[in-house]
Amino acid sequence: MTRSKFDKYIPLDIRSQFLAKIKLESEQILVSEIVNKCRDPKDDKFLDVALNGQATHIITGDKDLLELNPFEGIPILTPKQFLEFIKDIKP
Repeated sequence: MTRSKFDKYIPLDIRSQFLAKIKLESEQILVSEIVNKCRDPKDDKFLDVALNGQATHIITGDKDLLELNPFEGIPILTPKQFLEFIKDIKP
C-alpha cells in the first residue's frame, strides 16, 4: 500500500492512516493447523489464518479462493458480495 503505483488512486498520507488503523485493529494469529486445499498453493496462507483465527468471512477477488466457497463453514465472498451481505443485516 505504500508503493507509488497507488498514488493515482489514494494519496500516501491517507493510505498510511489506513494502515495505522488496521495495525491497531489487527490481531496476531498463531497458525497451528496448516491448510493445503487451494489449487494455488500460495493462497493456502489465507485459509490458514482464516481457519486458525476463527474468521467469520474471507473477502477476496481471487478466483482460486472464491472457488472454495464456503471453506470449513467460512463464507468466501467478493467485496461486492460482502457489502451486499452487511447491507442486508444492518438494522
